[in-house]
Amino acid sequence: MTAKIITFGISKGGCSKSTSSGITSYLLSKEEKVLAIDMDGQGNLTSFLTGEYDICNAFEERTILEAILNEDSRSYIIKIKENLDLIPSNDFLATLPRKMFEKGLNLDALQKALQPVMEDYDWIIIDTPPALSEQTVMPLSTYSEAGSYAVVMFDGSMFAYYAIPKFLEIIDGARERYNPTLKTAGILFSLIDARAKENEVMQEAIKEDYPNLKFETIIRRKASTRRIAISGFERNSELKNALEFYNPFVEELKKRVQQKQPQR
Repeated sequence: MTAKIITFGISKGGCSKSTSSGITSYLLSKEEKVLAIDMDGQGNLTSFLTGEYDICNAFEERTILEAILNEDSRSYIIKIKENLDLIPSNDFLATLPRKMFEKGLNLDALQKALQPVMEDYDWIIIDTPPALSEQTVMPLSTYSEAGSYAVVMFDGSMFAYYAIPKFLEIIDGARERYNPTLKTAGILFSLIDARAKENEVMQEAIKEDYPNLKFETIIRRKASTRRIAISGFERNSELKNALEFYNPFVEELKKRVQQKQPQR
């Protein structure tokens, strides 16, 4: 068993990266072993999966920052539930670029940190910040024999539309310099408001601009999905409703990463 790596990203905030990576991790863990990694200093994925919001105190010196600097992630993995583990994050991840410089680390530092556990999991799911930084480039640069993939998030707005080509350039750069097998799994429409008239126009634009990249599944806005951050996954009476659109997405993601040819 060698983990497939799935990195959720886009250089714009509010596109549901943390929610999507968290729910994807949860759903995949029903049948396979999953390690979720929070590479965003805001720690939203950490809070989403643990229910802990005082992340600076709760996970002091027990985060992905220390895992990268020590080049070994094993001591920083926490168990969420059966088959689902997490390497948390907190605000101190903002110091990563400076500390990497001080220690002479390169963009393969996350690769080295994950190497001891790469064969312990079927999937590694990584949440990234909405900016071009080491926290975004390092996950994309992390190689796995089972495959490394990027899911590009898109909320249907013009701001996100113009962020897509920039993020695809980041993917191309990571592929050329560090991770030759990196593939773009697809572009995921998320937080789509069914009442917004421009949705169909934006969908057609993505299909035309990026043939074969758009996921067929669309994650539509639901209050029950937002409330997972409050209610959690266990003993959540509206969980089935909350996961309505994510179940088919995860199945589609599985099929895409099994393809022999890259999406892009």
